[in-house]
Amino acid sequence: MISDLVLVPASGAPLAGDLVVPGPVRSVVVIAEGSSSSRGSSRDRALADTFHRAGMGTLLLDLLTELEKRADARSAGHLFDVPFLAQRLVAAIDWLDQRPETADVPVCLFGADTSALLAAAERPQRVSAVVIRGGRADLTYDALQGVRAPVLFIIGGDDETDPRINQEAAAQLSAPSEVHVVRGATHLFHEPGSLEEIAAAARQWFDSHLGSGHRSA
Repeated sequence: MISDLVLVPASGAPLAGDLVVPGPVRSVVVIAEGSSSSRGSSRDRALADTFHRAGMGTLLLDLLTELEKRADARSAGHLFDVPFLAQRLVAAIDWLDQRPETADVPVCLFGADTSALLAAAERPQRVSAVVIRGGRADLTYDALQGVRAPVLFIIGGDDETDPRINQEAAAQLSAPSEVHVVRGATHLFHEPGSLEEIAAAARQWFDSHLGSGHRSA
């Protein structure tokens, strides 16, 4: 098993990440859950464990540097800057191509904002599947036609955000798409059992939509 603390170069700002490749893998999942999240969160690590047990590698990635996070805490400057966050994800995808254990291995994206959709549109040959947890797809409507990877939108049944936002986004995609509703869950999915349901749905989606033209590490 390869387990490394890594720095991913992105626009001159190295991004901290944790790369785990548990032997030969069928895919590597980039978990980047938004500008304010930390890769050290117990929720993200639980998600990663689910993917490891399914034979997938993971890259837990902070989309902002520590300095940027501190600035964002005051101004929220990057909170809805979806293109900026998407470029950070694209840099991570390209970086995975440079490592021997992940080069040419299908990449899957898991995120809590819709920057993953923009990244998938920019790297259609590398991204095999996308899962968006509670994101605002209306922020990326203009890019949806460029997405070729299958997309799963996971929303909370009791989320105050209008569920039609992601349903309309799914309808605009030319790639396969679904909306998975976690009953009784609010926007942050803190309710008991929500995380387990999210992990199971994401794992099944990624397993079902791996690119057939890639080789394993």
